[in-house]
Amino acid sequence: MSTNVSEGKKPGLFARISRSIRDMRGEMKRVVWPTRKQVINNTLVVIAFMMIAALLVGAFDTILVWLRTLLLGVGA
Repeated sequence: MSTNVSEGKKPGLFARISRSIRDMRGEMKRVVWPTRKQVINNTLVVIAFMMIAALLVGAFDTILVWLRTLLLGVGA
């Protein structure tokens, strides 16, 4: 009696799904999850950078509107 490996056949669908799930579980055990403090710190950093970016985009937009009004005399 021969196995799939010796015949060169690829495993069936359910065998591939089962192996994929086993591999996924193994990888999830190796994941290093961040601590609550790290998550909070990273969230605050992202919020701060988003606020800075919003202020810069708003300032740039205001300057462009002012320049358009100054150069073309077109009201906003």
